[in-house]
Amino acid sequence: MLPEVLKSTVADFGVYYLVKNLSVHELVAHEFIDSFVKKGSCYALTYNTKIDQDNTAALLPTGKLILSVDKDTYEELGLQGRPSRYSGKKAMRYIITIDLTDSDFHPDGKKHKRVLWALKEKKPLEFDFLMAWYNTGAEGSTLMSYFPKNQIRALKPKITFSTLRDLQCPALQSNELEGKPEESCSTEELFEWLGAVLNQVNLDNKSSSFISTYCCPQPNTTADQAFLCTITGFIIPDKIIQLLEQLCSYFSEPKLAHWLTLTVHGFADSPVSWRENEHGFHKGGENLYNFVVFRNLDYWLQMAVGTYDDCPP
Repeated sequence: MLPEVLKSTVADFGVYYLVKNLSVHELVAHEFIDSFVKKGSCYALTYNTKIDQDNTAALLPTGKLILSVDKDTYEELGLQGRPSRYSGKKAMRYIITIDLTDSDFHPDGKKHKRVLWALKEKKPLEFDFLMAWYNTGAEGSTLMSYFPKNQIRALKPKITFSTLRDLQCPALQSNELEGKPEESCSTEELFEWLGAVLNQVNLDNKSSSFISTYCCPQPNTTADQAFLCTITGFIIPDKIIQLLEQLCSYFSEPKLAHWLTLTVHGFADSPVSWRENEHGFHKGGENLYNFVVFRNLDYWLQMAVGTYDDCPP
């Protein structure tokens, strides 16, 4: 059975918000900056936009607003930026970074007035945004009270639990990253196996199967049952850290399980992936990481990105 403390941690992932038809200039207003950007970690990401076709935006918890815009929008805005790394020799997409916490970015400063004029009058940009805000108990406004009620909606992450019976699992040893013949599998073999399990691929490798001939790597063991929990939504890092800590404490008492994993997928159409590195879509927009936590609390950290991305740090 899954421990109650893990179930309660998952159930307590809180809410995030969908803000409809939000003008980007509202994110650079000093009332918003003072209420949220400077009083906690504020996250925002354009919703239902495609990074390789549309204008997109993201507000990072560092206080930086990232705009990924097409060539025409960039020229109309007139703000300083740089060509996208993934737009080819003739730049058709540009990246604009605005630091909302910059000491020069104050209401009476030229920089703030220039940015506000560009986003409010010269080339207004409006999107639906996913938003979240995390602070450590500071009093003040909430996102729900800041925006009009007909513009903002609170959402909860979608959570699904499933039990996998008689699951073939690769044998792992925490100190053998490359695996050992007849003793343990490598990190790459585990990563491929995880992808198969999460996509519900049959691991039997039957000759009659026309869908997949994949099978669990050798050596392996068979688990009577394994728990798979999927959480889908706009999830902030603080909640992921809480979950990881609870997963580590799972091994504080003797368990039959030798290891467990936590996989986190980034949004395929986010303008950034790792830190402030530019993110592109190419074929799939992949950007993800995976923790493998062992019974002795050793761990592996695997990070993966698609073709249009810098290597993770």
